[in-house]
Amino acid sequence: MPATSALRRTFAVMAALPLLTLAACGYGSQAKDDDGAKVVAGAEKVDGLDSVRIGYFGNLTHGTALVGNQKGFFQKELGGTEARYAVFNAGPSQIEALNSGSLDIGFIGPSPAVNGYTKSDGKNLRIVGGAASGGVKLVVNPDKVKSLKDVKGKRIATPQLGNTQDVAFLNWVAEQGWKVDAQSGKGDVTVVRSDNKVTPDAFGSGSVDGAWVPEPTASKLVAEGGKVLLDEATLWPDGEFVITNIVVRQEFLEEHPKAVEAVLKASAETNKWIDAHPDEAKAAANEQLETDSGKALPADVLDPAWKSIRFTDDPLAPTLAAQAEHAVDAGLLEQPDLTGIYDLTLLNKVLKAAGEPAVDDAGLGAE
Repeated sequence: MPATSALRRTFAVMAALPLLTLAACGYGSQAKDDDGAKVVAGAEKVDGLDSVRIGYFGNLTHGTALVGNQKGFFQKELGGTEARYAVFNAGPSQIEALNSGSLDIGFIGPSPAVNGYTKSDGKNLRIVGGAASGGVKLVVNPDKVKSLKDVKGKRIATPQLGNTQDVAFLNWVAEQGWKVDAQSGKGDVTVVRSDNKVTPDAFGSGSVDGAWVPEPTASKLVAEGGKVLLDEATLWPDGEFVITNIVVRQEFLEEHPKAVEAVLKASAETNKWIDAHPDEAKAAANEQLETDSGKALPADVLDPAWKSIRFTDDPLAPTLAAQAEHAVDAGLLEQPDLTGIYDLTLLNKVLKAAGEPAVDDAGLGAE
């Protein structure tokens, strides 16, 4: 099938799903503006820009952005250019902001990145770096589900139809030999699409028997008596799979590469600092969550959630390609042409300067 035809068919599938497949692991659909750290007086502007607008979610899987904001890493690299932040609650609003030009760079999950790319016929965004791996678990009521085989016949929540965790759970169900209609969620397992912010209440009331969810929702369920039955990392080679990417508007990338490079350098420095100062980084992320949402996470949720996430500059491109295939297999996506979704030129420049090895785009780089 020609690439243009595949993309048109993909667009048709996406339109039929009313943007639901764009959703990531967020909480709602609104963005919150945050000025972040202030510009150092007299510092030189990058690419002559007054500001760079950076978006992320209030999730621990976006810890690079949380810590980078809280500790001022982004502002340091941008010098006299102000780092302005928008805190999003779901993928559709961030994709919309990127497409409209009101956002320059965003931290976002693999499903919205793929769908945002294919919906625009490959014209509106590029993945320019990685941010995080892992942090997704199947948590169940141990009184009702004692083993993986017991999941059959149960009601399991996922964040939203076609989102990253929904696709992963549907793929796992299929690997067990069970049948589920992806659209309705009905079958050998009942898939209940439930926003992460209400899933703990649904779990506590018994209306769902478990959930395949990202952190910190997974650890919230454990704190309420749930049991981790499966960590998704165990299903991937080397235990790694992309959960958060860094994406940029293509127009912004072409016109302001120095600004993009500055953000990528700040991201890499943030990840290095997180690795070297895990406890301080965890506290910084929680402090930023409190600033953004008005509520910090308790220790019994924060500690296990943070341990299950690995922060990495590598976008883990092969795993994104695999996740797209899982969506195709589930019937949620026509076979997409993802050639060109990555442009890792600036990231590899940053990594080389830091003495780090280059990362690979799995053959999906821009020509």
